[in-house]
Amino acid sequence: MHAHPALALASSETHVPVVAPTSADGVLDLLWLVIALPLVGAAVLLLLGNRRTQGYGHWIGLATITASFVLSLVSFFTLLGRDEGDRQVAQHLWTWMEAGRLDVGFDLLYDPLSALFLLLITGVGALIHLYSVGYMAHDPRRSRFFAYLNLFVAAMLMLVLAENYVGLFLGWEGVGLASYLLIGFWQHKPSAAAAAKKAFVINRVGDMGLGLAIFLMFATFGTTSFSGISALSSGATETTLNWIGVLLLVGACGKSAQVPLQAWLLDAMEGPTPVSALIHAATMVTAGVYLVTRSNFIFELAPTAQTAVVIVATVTLLWGAIIGCAKDDIKKGLAGSTMSQIGYMMLGAGLGVAGYAFAIFHLLTHGFFKANMFLGAGSVMHAMDDDVDMRHYGALNKALPITFATFALGFLAIIGIPPFSGFWSKDKIIETALVENPVVGICALLGAGITGFYMTRMVLMTFFTRKRWADGVHPHESPKVMTIPLIVLAALSALGGLMLAGNWIVDWLSPVVGHAEHHDPPLPVIVITLITIAVVAAGVALAWLLVGKREVPREAPTDVSFATRAARADLYGDAINDAVVVTPGMAAVRGSVATDRSLVDGLFTGGATVVAGTGELLRRLQNGYVRSYALGILVGAVLLVLTLVAVN
Repeated sequence: MHAHPALALASSETHVPVVAPTSADGVLDLLWLVIALPLVGAAVLLLLGNRRTQGYGHWIGLATITASFVLSLVSFFTLLGRDEGDRQVAQHLWTWMEAGRLDVGFDLLYDPLSALFLLLITGVGALIHLYSVGYMAHDPRRSRFFAYLNLFVAAMLMLVLAENYVGLFLGWEGVGLASYLLIGFWQHKPSAAAAAKKAFVINRVGDMGLGLAIFLMFATFGTTSFSGISALSSGATETTLNWIGVLLLVGACGKSAQVPLQAWLLDAMEGPTPVSALIHAATMVTAGVYLVTRSNFIFELAPTAQTAVVIVATVTLLWGAIIGCAKDDIKKGLAGSTMSQIGYMMLGAGLGVAGYAFAIFHLLTHGFFKANMFLGAGSVMHAMDDDVDMRHYGALNKALPITFATFALGFLAIIGIPPFSGFWSKDKIIETALVENPVVGICALLGAGITGFYMTRMVLMTFFTRKRWADGVHPHESPKVMTIPLIVLAALSALGGLMLAGNWIVDWLSPVVGHAEHHDPPLPVIVITLITIAVVAAGVALAWLLVGKREVPREAPTDVSFATRAARADLYGDAINDAVVVTPGMAAVRGSVATDRSLVDGLFTGGATVVAGTGELLRRLQNGYVRSYALGILVGAVLLVLTLVAVN
């Protein structure tokens, strides 16, 4: 193992390499096992088959991901004990591709950024695996489910540990495959099969953007290595860097469900609830934020692309929040919330050096409280015979005391009530946005208020208001194997903000993303904090007035405003896609088919048709009748005589 070559990073003033070669401690030589363990677990479960492993396959899945977490934790403390300039380490495993100028190694990079992602992916992933032991207890294909979970985690680990963009792309595609398998796990449901295909196709659009970005980077720099591109990026033209940045953003939009590639996310709720938690908290949707942050050496020199990130993120954080306001499906409400919260992370990353660390900080805290709430939603569904409609809930706080208490802590964290984790992370993004661009900052502040509304609405409809259960439903608390992960995640939701103590996360990530110069916000920080809390409180109060103090009907009313109808229809995301992409695409395909049949087929088959027609005419002359042949001879002889007479 050897140290990663100098990684250039951007600050507000310079773009300089900061890392010198170092040697690695022995434990870091085993980093490849972090990926290999869950991958081997998936391979064993898939090769042995579901029937052979039905009784113990779930424990194999849980054991491998837990072992990866332990190794990630030990590696983190090993890195923590190093000096700041000695915290980027790379491992060359083997040469992967070598042809001409192309030389791609199967190399791993372990640095402060990937270290945090490893802890999130394996830690939260292990808790979701444990929860799944209970949630999927009666599923006949449980072992296969755990194999797919392991594959999902292994692909995400490959994505964040890769030392170059080709390795990242391998993990990127692996995540796409695993999400397809898990979203459509209950493929006997047509809605689940359709949702899996939708997620797969939309993500392929984003993947084309990332693929083109990698091609352009290799054509420009002659390498796909992070260190090589970072060192050479200052020599490229701004136009080239902007194109690379925009293409990277397209890839990020697909994986992180940012506008305009967001339509797959809510449909993905058709998968089992642990899948939703894994996608939204620890794996897939965080990939785009990682990509932009890891590519800071591109975006810091590409102002147009960086501005595009900010615009997309601002639109998305409001888009997802508005959708969340009108959803009665508890999982889809949380999905809209994820879209919005990832928008905050992308906004932080788009703000550059000043916001990268806070984007990752919010990604971590979101991983805690969103996994907590998704698994809490699964616990509610478990108690309500798999009913996802919040209009059929109500007054569950006493029937599900542990689920309610843990969900409440996640609720306080996501809306940003101090001292819970979301307050520390999301408020820093809002504060940074107000410094960098007041208009964007105000939009982020508005999004916080809407978050307060839709999350309070969700809590009221589920755990308070009157009981609206159907006859025969008897709500009951989930077993310990499901509630223990909820308790751990609730504790992290409450205490996760301590990571910011003393600006620790900013200093920790500085070797990767650089240090930003301090700029005072337009108002004192305490004033911004109080304003943010007041805006959130206004959203909470509005939800109490519209939901808590009113009768909640068991069926959604139809006489609603246009805004409500639009939010229920996901702000017409599918309709827009149909109008802009699907309908024109189908028309183009039909036109191509018609052209192929008329013009292309005509050119290639026309000659054969002429020959066949000519042969048909000639065939009629060979009819087998002697009198016809005699007549032919007579006519021929007469014509010959007449010709000779005419010539003479």
